[in-house]
Amino acid sequence: MIKPHLFSAISLLFISTQLMAQTTLVKNVKGYTFIDNSLTKFSAISFTDDTIDKIYSPEEVLPNSNDLNVIDGQGQTMLPGLIDAHGHVIGYGHSLLRVDLADTSSERDAVNRTISYNKDIPTMSWVLGRGWNQEQWSNNTYPTAKSLDEVFPNKPVWLRRVDGHAGWANTKAMALAGITAATKSPAGGEIIKDQSGQPTGVFIDNAMALITDSVTQPSPIEDKIALKRALQSLASLGLTSVHDAGIEQKDIALYKTLASEGNMIIRINGMLYLPSTNWQQQLQQGPYRTLDDMYTFNSVKIQADGALGSRGASLINDYSDHSGHKGLLLHDKKSLQHYIEFAMNAGFQVNTHAIGDNANKLILDVYQLAIKQSDSKALRHRIEHAQVLRLEDIPRFSSLNVIASMQATHATSDKNMAVSRLGEKRILGAYAWRKLLESNAIIAAGSDFPVESPNPFFGLHASITRQDHKSLPVGGWYADQKMTRAEALKSFTLDAAYAGHQEKLIGSLEPGKKADFILLNDDLFNMPENQIWRSQVSETWVAGKRVFSAKDVSAVK
Repeated sequence: MIKPHLFSAISLLFISTQLMAQTTLVKNVKGYTFIDNSLTKFSAISFTDDTIDKIYSPEEVLPNSNDLNVIDGQGQTMLPGLIDAHGHVIGYGHSLLRVDLADTSSERDAVNRTISYNKDIPTMSWVLGRGWNQEQWSNNTYPTAKSLDEVFPNKPVWLRRVDGHAGWANTKAMALAGITAATKSPAGGEIIKDQSGQPTGVFIDNAMALITDSVTQPSPIEDKIALKRALQSLASLGLTSVHDAGIEQKDIALYKTLASEGNMIIRINGMLYLPSTNWQQQLQQGPYRTLDDMYTFNSVKIQADGALGSRGASLINDYSDHSGHKGLLLHDKKSLQHYIEFAMNAGFQVNTHAIGDNANKLILDVYQLAIKQSDSKALRHRIEHAQVLRLEDIPRFSSLNVIASMQATHATSDKNMAVSRLGEKRILGAYAWRKLLESNAIIAAGSDFPVESPNPFFGLHASITRQDHKSLPVGGWYADQKMTRAEALKSFTLDAAYAGHQEKLIGSLEPGKKADFILLNDDLFNMPENQIWRSQVSETWVAGKRVFSAKDVSAVK
């Protein structure tokens, strides 16, 4: 029998042992990281709790201690945890709960997939989905409400286009929103109408709000379920950090709740959407981060124009395939200046969506004046997408210390229509990764999920090859703009971390940084480049903890 005082002593000893730092050594790996911006190989790594102690070259003798937790990497490749600098996390979570229309082959195919979804979740008051792209359909024309009405006469349906800049509604949804032939298109948006003036069911950019304002909003519980599902899915793809490009106050509160519960399995850097409810009051409270750096809020997201696919991107001259149309600015210049200046003066990094050359020039012009006025060059303001640029605007990124936050898969997705939209001259400043890098600009890579797949290996493959998954076009689309393998990895790691002011915390595997890394069987630097997109992660580690294991998933199956 243990005496009471001995039991207390043993308990204290047990507790103190539990609180002692645990050091882990992962050996026998083909490791790649960046040291002083140069690609460096290593064979083992040690970390204590969430912080890296040392990386070991193949020539170094590894420590040998009974106190070490030793893991054999079994020759797998280790990379720094991948960072997506532009995704929509909660939206992605909800997309996992909605009908997926990506890669549909026709309007009828999209309708059939929506029917199947409704059979699986018949209790939903609205049928919601995303991912259709008429440019991938044989007729290349927008869908209509009529095809949905045939199967959904009494249930509202709202399906967003792949880029989120257009939506497709049935007649029931339009009736609930009060849309008639007399309804006028709002500023910065368009209601597509037929020859008789009747709405066809397609709404572009700001006009989408006419429908979305009528959609029943998710409850806080549904938001939390969607967010947790999204984080788990992203971790399984090798993402250890994501910049959430456009959140609201309620989302900030949700992230804080998840962090307080210890349920933030990957890091999130949130951008407050401007304008949104009480945005000024939120910014006046200043930047925020949790003590464990799992959630950070130090930036804002503003949207200047629409997307190229829906011809909503704001161009200086007419679209090459639509005479008399230059796209749409979603805010007037005075409003943009107000949002940008307010955020900069409040100490926040400003990240503005700009796709067309007119939108990019406008934002660079406004940034130039606002950065000088607020003395905020060190905040590393960003342009999200930076997709179509005048050649003379490319050097301005480096001179203004503005980061180009770009998504490589947009180029391989858009290659079939971009030249038609822009013509042979403007395309030379579009998706211009090499031109930006040669001008000393920083490119932070992302995917813009759920517009594109969140799989970072799709982005790495597109950056390196400028090809789709069928290895087309041969040699790559405007192949002179390719990145090297090292540049592509850096854009998804160290440069993405830099874009979030976190390069001293994450982005590379170095002593003092957080132990965020992934393991995979394929060697990014030696495998055939046309196979990179097929790479699959076997383990994801964040803050020294394994948050995903492919073996565990296989065991469940």
